[in-house]
Amino acid sequence: MYKAPRGTSDILPEEQGYFRYIEERAAELCRLYGYERIDTPVFEDARLFIRTIGPGTDIVEKETYSFEDRSGQAMTLRPEGTAPICRAYLEHGMHNLPQPVRLYYIASIFRYERPQKGRYRQHQQFGFEALGDADPALDAEVIDMAWRFFDRIGLSHLCLQLNSIGCKLCRPHYLEELKVHYSAYGDRLCPDCKARLLRNPLRLLDCKKPSCQGVAQSAPRSVDYLCPECGEHFESVLRYLFLLGIPFEKNHRLVRGLDYYTRTVFEIQPKGEAGAQSALGGGGRYDDLIEELGGRPTPAIGFAAGMERIVLNMKEQGVSPPAPSGSKVFVAYFGDEAKDEAVRLIATLRRTGISAFSSFGDRSLKAQLRQADALGASYCLILSEEEVKTGTAMLRDMAKGEQRRVSMGDVVGQLQKENH
Repeated sequence: MYKAPRGTSDILPEEQGYFRYIEERAAELCRLYGYERIDTPVFEDARLFIRTIGPGTDIVEKETYSFEDRSGQAMTLRPEGTAPICRAYLEHGMHNLPQPVRLYYIASIFRYERPQKGRYRQHQQFGFEALGDADPALDAEVIDMAWRFFDRIGLSHLCLQLNSIGCKLCRPHYLEELKVHYSAYGDRLCPDCKARLLRNPLRLLDCKKPSCQGVAQSAPRSVDYLCPECGEHFESVLRYLFLLGIPFEKNHRLVRGLDYYTRTVFEIQPKGEAGAQSALGGGGRYDDLIEELGGRPTPAIGFAAGMERIVLNMKEQGVSPPAPSGSKVFVAYFGDEAKDEAVRLIATLRRTGISAFSSFGDRSLKAQLRQADALGASYCLILSEEEVKTGTAMLRDMAKGEQRRVSMGDVVGQLQKENH
């Protein structure tokens, strides 16, 4: 018996309401802040991600779904949303538009990683990017937008974690100090961290292995090594967040998992939880990324959140999406003439915007009513051949268990009245 591949999941009809609700709230918020939607291809030139995410990252080394197409070109299924948007920004000359360019996306993301709580090898992601401005007020706007997003979908008891990891001028000195610190504990490091010490020392701070936790706690702090410009930028971000009334915690071990981040990095987590498996979303600045792709220097900042993990937290907090508006009408019948009338009536109801459906075959009236109840119908219209002859139908309120006879010519009007 076939099953969905490990690390993937089917979004069944009963789950769809959560995802559509998140998408609707996300789109409303983006319009409010002036962001426009963009959709990029599911797969890209593999070099795009090697160049932007970093060849020494776990994502590029272990987690991408890569393949050669029939022409022999290396392709990769999208493992994150920012690099494709930067590619589109350059390809379509968006640097000529008023800056910053504000874009958002809702897309499938693919990573071959160990399935985690609320995170799958294929998952849905909502994200937004602001490209073309270095003002720390823009950092605060993006963080504010992320914070308001979770508030709009009804999640509470969250905390904002914040850090600055500097720029390409001040970070090298910090990384050297980080290497010196970790080298003194080489025998205690996990195998992954021993490799990171040589290739990607910033990621040492993000290790969740118990053997590395103590080493990370006593490690040098990136904010103590910021150049004057980065230090001033970070202080301005904190000031703007204070003006916006957004609570935050400085987290000196927060680095994010991609090499392109500079300066501001942030995550939003449920209170009392920590670590990669608890983060609902996060982001940061990537001021060098577009230049890395061949464009002119272009500061930028973005945010992304996995929708499956959001749904999981909505359920844990008892947050349900609102029920679909409008009534569902089930048309039950018995007799051939009644069936013909049911087919005609269902089509009429649908043309007027009323959701209507029926059973098929020759089920008993009792069985049809059971089906109407199981499908969540608000009303049931019952037709018999005698009622067809008299031009009437029985309208049953499924919640109240009450029914009354109505004229066939008045059915649509009665249901529209009930619908409002």
